[in-house]
Amino acid sequence: MSYDLEQENKEILARYKDLISNTYRTLDEENNKLIRKAFDIALDAHKEQRRKTGEPYIYHPIAVAKIVAKEIGLGATSIACALLHDVIEDSDYTYEDLKKIFGERIAVIVNGLTKISIMNHQNISVQSENYRKLLLTLSEDFRVILIKIADRLHNMRTLQSMAPDKQKKIASETVYIYAPLAHRLGLYNIKSELEDLSLKYNNPDVYNEITEKLELAKESRERYIEEFKNEVSDRLKDEGLKTTIKGRAKAISSI
Repeated sequence: MSYDLEQENKEILARYKDLISNTYRTLDEENNKLIRKAFDIALDAHKEQRRKTGEPYIYHPIAVAKIVAKEIGLGATSIACALLHDVIEDSDYTYEDLKKIFGERIAVIVNGLTKISIMNHQNISVQSENYRKLLLTLSEDFRVILIKIADRLHNMRTLQSMAPDKQKKIASETVYIYAPLAHRLGLYNIKSELEDLSLKYNNPDVYNEITEKLELAKESRERYIEEFKNEVSDRLKDEGLKTTIKGRAKAISSI
């Protein structure tokens, strides 16, 4: 299969710029240099690799870094680690190399992510409490778990390219391990999305039925939420209270 490498390189840089301009925190010059260095190493480490879709592998670490930067709201160290999260496992770069280039903290986080990834290839029952304990033991730094959740979220968002048996395995692991972890860490939007995507692959009939019904009732549901909010808001204004009211539909999996 031939690829338009020039076009791909343009797309890689565009995705990198999109990552840098979409961070929750403001990055200074030093932060930008660190992230750029991590991007350059990741680009070199994954240059020969492709995803199951045929896309350059580097798209995945960039997407994980964007989730870490924008949806979880972590800083430059975590963004750099997200870019590097598969480097030790997938290339000739070692823990010692990363320690020399980036210092011990980043090397420790990336190493923790590598250990979890290797553990996921072993046949440990994901339903067991031991699995959860093992996951937390491997995470010397709290950011390891947060980056791992971002990694799993991107894998779930792109799961359609996997074989059906792999889809079911990853979806089950997600609902048993990563959605509860996201919930405990206060990442409620990510927890809901992980559960919805798991349902999509574990129980597609139910998922599709609920999705269709939600789509059909979308306008009336949104109108109802708006009317309800206005009613409550007016009463609170009469009481002299300043408030903000938000409403949302329940997640597909919780329905």
